[in-house]
This record gives sequence, structure tokens and C-alpha cells, in this order.
Amino acid sequence: MKSAVIVFPGSNCDRDMAVAIGAVTGQAPAMVWHGDADLPERLDFIAVPGGFSYGDYLRSGAMAARSPVMRSVVDAAARGVAVLGVCNGFQILTEAGLLPGALMRNAGLNFVCRDVALTVENARSLFTNRYDAGERISLPVAHHDGNYFADDATLDRLEGEGRVALRYADGDANGAVNGSSRDIAGILNDAGNVLGLMPHPERAIEPAHGGSDGRRLFEGVMAGLSVGA
Repeated sequence: MKSAVIVFPGSNCDRDMAVAIGAVTGQAPAMVWHGDADLPERLDFIAVPGGFSYGDYLRSGAMAARSPVMRSVVDAAARGVAVLGVCNGFQILTEAGLLPGALMRNAGLNFVCRDVALTVENARSLFTNRYDAGERISLPVAHHDGNYFADDATLDRLEGEGRVALRYADGDANGAVNGSSRDIAGILNDAGNVLGLMPHPERAIEPAHGGSDGRRLFEGVMAGLSVGA
């Protein structure tokens, strides 16, 4: 699997993402600087990592979404290349129009940094095929702007089309994690080849990390792309 990690000024999870991809696939990804207009040829998988691109000025992910490389990422996604956006990467994907909705300040206005329980809502996607539907997993979060918002029509469409990939399992009416609409933690695009999520699967690859539930996401991508090859 040929992969790439996009690096922006302010990214701080790019190395974590690269290590995770290398550990699962056995191949180091290309590290692509945000100012590069072109991506490596014949990519199978693109990861947009977490961090604070451009210092989160204007809106989280808004400036990064206008970087030269993102035009190539959007084009690659349209061709069916798998694209994963984690945390700030999720914010960038919404700002770039690859995913609907927006990520706002956490409902409690505090930075949330802890392991959270998640429920796998869709276990049939390219990214989640190694999980079971309804399975409860644990991944770490670390964000200040993870409050997912979309209008009711969009939320109903996401639910009806099976595009809610992950949901916070320990949320409540007050939004115990960050206030996300319907406790949504991760969503898919309509083609199923783009996933954005706030929790960090790349930080849960080995037992030494405190858990390895994130590893299966990368294994699922590799398995899914192998089947489609």
C-alpha cells in the first residue's frame, strides 16, 4: 500500500501517523509538505494528521484547507483514493468540502485530553471492516474544537446512509465529551473512501500505548484496498 501523510505548519501528529502506518503496512509513507502542489503518483492512502495547522488561526483547519496540496487531495479523493483525517485533519476535511458539517469549540470550552469510549456504528466501511457493528472500543482524544455540528437534514442523511462511522459511547444529553451533535465522533463521505474522526487511532496501535484498538482501523484500510486492487 503506497501512502502519504500531509504535513502543515503546526502539525504535531504527523510522525505518530507515519509510525502507525509503517507499523501496520511495513512501508513508510511519503511525508508531503503542505506547499507542494503535487502528490506522489499512484497513492492508495492519504492521511491528514492532527495538530494545530497554522496555529488554528481564523478557524481550525480553514487555512490548511486552502494549501496547494489540498487541491490534489480533493482530486485524489474524487478518484477513489482513501483519505483519513484525524482531529485537525477532520477539521481540514470539512473545511475543504470533503465532508459535511463543521467542528466547533467544545461545549464545555475546555481542551479534552483522555481516552474515550466509542461505539462502532458502521462496520462495513473501508476503514471499519475489522470491527464489529456495535462494538465498544477505546481511543484517545485531544482537542479543543471537536464539537461536530451539522443541520438536522444533514444529520438525518448521515444516519440514514450509514455514514456515521463512530459515536461517543459515554456521551449524554449534555455532550459529555465535546457536545457533538448526536454524539458523532467520525463520519464518512458518500462514496465511503473518506473518513474524518476526532479520536486518534494512530495513538492506539500497540499495547504499550495503553490500548491497540486503533490498529484495526489501519489494518482494515490495508485489507480493503487489497481486496479492491
